[in-house]
Amino acid sequence: MAAASWAVSYAAVEVAWAAAGVTVPWKEHSSYAPAVQLLLAAFAVLAGGACLAGARTRGRAGRVAVAAVLTVTVPVFVVGTNGLPIYFVTLVTLSGGWSAAGLAQVLLNTVGAALLVLFTLSYRRRLRGDCPRCGRGHAGAGDGPLAHPAASRAPRRTRRTVYLLMCGLLPWAGAKSIWTLGGNALGVSGDDWRRTTSAVASGPSEATAEAGIDVTVLAALAGVFLLLGLLYRWGQVFPRWTPVLSGRRVPRLLPLIPAWLTGIPLTMYGAVLTVMAPLIGVGVLPRIEPSPPFTTSSGITWMIEFGGLAFAGLGIGLVVAARSYAARTRPVCATAGKRPE
Repeated sequence: MAAASWAVSYAAVEVAWAAAGVTVPWKEHSSYAPAVQLLLAAFAVLAGGACLAGARTRGRAGRVAVAAVLTVTVPVFVVGTNGLPIYFVTLVTLSGGWSAAGLAQVLLNTVGAALLVLFTLSYRRRLRGDCPRCGRGHAGAGDGPLAHPAASRAPRRTRRTVYLLMCGLLPWAGAKSIWTLGGNALGVSGDDWRRTTSAVASGPSEATAEAGIDVTVLAALAGVFLLLGLLYRWGQVFPRWTPVLSGRRVPRLLPLIPAWLTGIPLTMYGAVLTVMAPLIGVGVLPRIEPSPPFTTSSGITWMIEFGGLAFAGLGIGLVVAARSYAARTRPVCATAGKRPE
């Protein structure tokens, strides 16, 4: 089983890193302690064992044990995917300053979280007596052809919710665009912003800056494009402006995988920033000393809040849109009918 194989590989890597004293960062200037790495290895082994046990028929006590282990371990590895969007932007823009071990840790967590979530979904379906593949109750095996629903757009309520969440990008993208264009915002001048960012800028980020576009804003626009594809029909059937593929059905996982992999980590990261900034403002958390290009503590605090609204808004929007897309595009076994009596 894929989840069990991942668990063994993950545990072996974590134990090896802990024994060799490899520095594995989990955020800037902070790394996993060896004891935490060993704990993560133990969680992986438990999760893998639960997957093996859940694949076989068990009594009530066994089902409770499997459910308990998955309930505890799955969130651990989901949280471990938190740095994935940051690494993605860093690698795409060739910004440098990234850790190979840190990236490997995030990727291992991401693969594990995906496999465990898929197993949990299949396991719940089996317990309900539904088909593990399509989730419907029907007679016969679940290995026949699949029937795909017709293309449809998301309900109006879902679209309005996503549009509202997308508005969270405006303060963050606006401030960055002002700086890139040479203006002043939050006590930061465009010249100071360019001098500070040019020290770590790469070819792609410099090229977009010359055009007046911050590369991270451009990455956010790619996320918006993905959002719109999840909401409308052209995200299910390739539109006419796509060469060769025009009119063909879009593979269901093509937009769903990047939506889940970016939406969940962005939601967690943005939520932390959104809550942290007001706590700094009222004195519950210590003030952040300004560092270039910021000249005031209030300026950097506001930018933290803007970032939180942007990342949480885009992340939650992706999760909401992906949930709607998954429900609207879920295929069913061609033999599916009424649950057999």
